[in-house]
Amino acid sequence: MLYSPKIEGDFKTSYMKQRIEQLNWPHITGHMNDSGYVLVNSVLTAAECDDLTRQYDNKDLYRKTIVMERYRFGLGEYKYFNYPLPAIVEQVRQSVYSWLAPIANNWMKALNIDKHFPEDLAKLLDECHQHDQTRPTPLILRYGKGGYNTLHQDLYGEVYFPMQLVLFLDEPGKDYDGGEFVLIEQRPRAQSKAIVLKPHKGDMLLFTTNFRPVKGAKGYYRVNMKHGVSELTSGIRHTLGIIFHDAA
Repeated sequence: MLYSPKIEGDFKTSYMKQRIEQLNWPHITGHMNDSGYVLVNSVLTAAECDDLTRQYDNKDLYRKTIVMERYRFGLGEYKYFNYPLPAIVEQVRQSVYSWLAPIANNWMKALNIDKHFPEDLAKLLDECHQHDQTRPTPLILRYGKGGYNTLHQDLYGEVYFPMQLVLFLDEPGKDYDGGEFVLIEQRPRAQSKAIVLKPHKGDMLLFTTNFRPVKGAKGYYRVNMKHGVSELTSGIRHTLGIIFHDAA
């Protein structure tokens, strides 16, 4: 099913949009520019997190299930949502994108990349569909004891937006142990840098999908980044991943 901006259900979408607008976007922008990621606390309530995890086994919501070990992606499972997306997923995707697009365009300008991202999500998805990228990419992931996710980048096709987000639906130290979120920064002619994060339930992590600009002595250069999840030592860990472009 192709993208539909219709938001269904009894979720108070205007409240979520307001919640996103009230975030400290100057701080978020600065941290994205400086580090390629930013952790934002308490974007979802505990009840919203629990509702998403309860829906994990609702087959009607999903278009495809991936068992990660079959593809050597790690150990765990994730499911891609169908269109129309659940209301909370749709609203977060739409609202956050409009704030990230100007950051992305500044990155393209800094790196002299001839690419401009539209100001609203619908236009980006129209571009995806013109390139036969019509499948929704938001997904929910579940890891059990021993689960992990290998380092990767979520590109999916010729058209891709250079940032994405993860919402954390369980509490570390209570629902699971281990399972840290790992970012690896790969600078040219240098050793890789590992960034290890353990966000709380309801937190949102924004990060670069594949690269970010870094200013050097001769101007800006590209720094590649990958992400993954370290091994869980106990419990169950759920996350909601929102990628803004659609898949081929």
